[in-house]
Amino acid sequence: MKAVVYETFQGPLTIQNVPDPTPKKHGVIVKVKATGLCRSDWHGWMGHDPDIVLPHIPGHELAGEIAAIGRDVKKFKVGQRVTVPFVCGCGTCGECSSGNHQVCGYQSQPGFTHWGSFAEYVALDYADTNLVLLPDEIDDRTAATLGCRFITSYRAIVAQGRVQAGQSVAVHGCGGVGLSAIMIAKAFDAKVIAIDINDEALTLAKELGADTTINATANSAILTQINEVSKGGVHVSLDALGSEITCLNSIHSLRKRGKHIQVGLMTGNHKHPKIPMDKVIANELEILGSHGMQAHKYPEMLALIKEKRLQPEKLIERTLSLQEVLTALPNMNSFENKGVLIVDSF
Repeated sequence: MKAVVYETFQGPLTIQNVPDPTPKKHGVIVKVKATGLCRSDWHGWMGHDPDIVLPHIPGHELAGEIAAIGRDVKKFKVGQRVTVPFVCGCGTCGECSSGNHQVCGYQSQPGFTHWGSFAEYVALDYADTNLVLLPDEIDDRTAATLGCRFITSYRAIVAQGRVQAGQSVAVHGCGGVGLSAIMIAKAFDAKVIAIDINDEALTLAKELGADTTINATANSAILTQINEVSKGGVHVSLDALGSEITCLNSIHSLRKRGKHIQVGLMTGNHKHPKIPMDKVIANELEILGSHGMQAHKYPEMLALIKEKRLQPEKLIERTLSLQEVLTALPNMNSFENKGVLIVDSF
């Protein structure tokens, strides 16, 4: 099969012909129809993930058709259209038994723990636990927007933030994660403040439902403005980028008993920000993470998409060929894209 491969971290990416994968007894092989290009793929290419073994095929947001199944797979069959969360649980450990597959201690992640979806075929483990059937109403490109950024934002807003109608939500960073969070928060009738340094990204945030937009470069008093707009601070704030500045701004955006949710990955010198713990204690703030979403939670989200209350297809900026990934992936950290890039030509 054809696949995007890198053999050294931060090294060149090439299109190579590599052996087709074969399913494990509990797994499947999916013929990839569409796959998202995510900044997490850039983090992997940079060498920020110790689980990646070289040479490597990236890619983890995918939709496709089951091409082969292992002998122990009971719930799925060849030919079905499926997607999968980027965190695949083992299905039997303590976390999985409690329904929290997104933090499985034995998790697998296509594009990280094994070869991913920037290829014609991808192997997925523990299929009965992790695969999600796609309804006819949701096409492959739309489904490929879901597997990392959208589901992580959905869980952040709905499960972790428990956002309710009329509450105020701040989203720091309007890339794929942030734009997803804005759309989801608006679907739950929240009042959303979007913060970014790029006016084009803020324009898109406004189109997706943000009530207020703030350019953090042009406005040195963003916390004051958030406080004024939200009348005392927001109920929920997301760091959708992953930097010390956006993390601390998010925490300082909160009203008393508010919730900060860390969605953007923190790497390098940003891994251990100086959290204002005095404020956390005094105001009874909650500091939460959001790491993907369980496959068994997809139906409620898919129902909202079918009802058009959520329209993740609006996040798609453009589609790419597999060849174009060779230049687009290394450039992910430039933040030139205002929406989600989807690979749909192999």
